[in-house]
Amino acid sequence: MVEKSLVFIKPDGVSRGLVGRILQRFEDRGFTVKELKLFSPTDAQIDGHYHEHVSKGFYPDLKAYMKSGPIAVLVLEGPNAISIIRKMVGVTNAGEADSGTIRGDFALTTAMNVIHASDSVESAAKEIANFFV
Repeated sequence: MVEKSLVFIKPDGVSRGLVGRILQRFEDRGFTVKELKLFSPTDAQIDGHYHEHVSKGFYPDLKAYMKSGPIAVLVLEGPNAISIIRKMVGVTNAGEADSGTIRGDFALTTAMNVIHASDSVESAAKEIANFFV
């Protein structure tokens, strides 16, 4: 089944010059880039994306991190995109991410873990609408 996933390379990944290397991994795997932009997200976009965390104590730091620099936002398309991309990205905790995954190879901490990828077809649709209006 062909699916779309939203992926974004977070400010730490952009500032470290990893956009091209990460994008190459997805293209090498066979995914098609349907949308791509580099920009600084608005407060509304960040709040919309992290809506389930807005009331939590760690959210102000997360929001400040997401506003600390531009992000590269992609819509990728391909067969079983959600599950394959999530495997390529690796687990959230940088210290537990397997070598060979994007986080395992590039993430420094759990808080600065380089990348986000949609976790379901439904989330992807909402996330794409949030960043590509």
